[in-house]
Amino acid sequence: MINQKNLFLALLVVVAGCTKSTELAGINQAPGDLLAGEVMAVAYSGFREGQHPDRGDGAANPSADEILEDLEILVAHDFNLIRLYDSGENSSATLELIQQHDLPIKVLLGMWLEAEFSNHEGCAWLDEPIPDEELAANTLRNIAELKRGIDLAKRFDDIVVAVNVGNEALVSWNDHMVPLEKVIAYVQQVKAAIDQPVTVADNYEWWIRDGAPLAAEVDFLGVHTYPAWEEKTIDEAMAYTIENMERVQAALPDKPMAILEAGWATVAIEFGDRANEADQARYYRELHGWASATNITVFFFEAFDEPWKGDPNVPLGAEKHWGLFNVDRTPKQLLKEFPAAGDR
Repeated sequence: MINQKNLFLALLVVVAGCTKSTELAGINQAPGDLLAGEVMAVAYSGFREGQHPDRGDGAANPSADEILEDLEILVAHDFNLIRLYDSGENSSATLELIQQHDLPIKVLLGMWLEAEFSNHEGCAWLDEPIPDEELAANTLRNIAELKRGIDLAKRFDDIVVAVNVGNEALVSWNDHMVPLEKVIAYVQQVKAAIDQPVTVADNYEWWIRDGAPLAAEVDFLGVHTYPAWEEKTIDEAMAYTIENMERVQAALPDKPMAILEAGWATVAIEFGDRANEADQARYYRELHGWASATNITVFFFEAFDEPWKGDPNVPLGAEKHWGLFNVDRTPKQLLKEFPAAGDR
């Protein structure tokens, strides 16, 4: 049965097909290229107010009850495919809860890679070189992370539909850079150990310029695109997203693509008035229409606001406000328009 939300969004496919025919000409993936058959998915991290990952002195993690509440919220709003960013404690707990409660959720599982190269000359917020001993320790952590991820992918092989090795570890401005040859070796190691498709998540521009050696190894291209960070207005955003993806396909035509991050912040001093809930809702709708027409899975960034991110002294910074839900789990404009299943 098509619910109210899906019926409305399905109509956007017709609109996209009518208004963007020339833009769609370059991308026409097969339905089988969709991850778990889903068009719109969501990036998920469960950290709430006062919670955070390990910053060197331990993590403040969400409880099992809090994670379960999140998952039930996502299911109620028809999100049946989520992206997890690492293979640590939270991800393991999330997978266990999906299995235990027989939730209709599939997972793109991440394996987070720490810096193995000091990118202090390329990263604006790295003031000093990362010490060699820290880089060496990170390499050991990355090896352990891959082992955890492989174990989770095998243990939850009915839930984990694909695996992502590294998140923006290659793009020129990052603070956790891993040399390309190491990322390729990690991808080969993971592919040899599991049955699920394997990818790497990085910026569209990196894939276009430098991605050919890695594209030869992965099963599909995991692409990030953020028009808001590149000073685009909402009127320009969708056309720019399509241009980004068409350029990736033109550079690397032999592999299917998925958008592993695309979103629109609702509050951001960096974006000014461009950050708002109405524009986020519009970008989501337009992405849905285009992705449906092209058979590209899109992981919208993100499920819930995350106040732990960014500068703690800048509460209105963009990094904290990408969620489709506020940090208190109340829905923003898009999802207010489509109540949860129990409220329909």
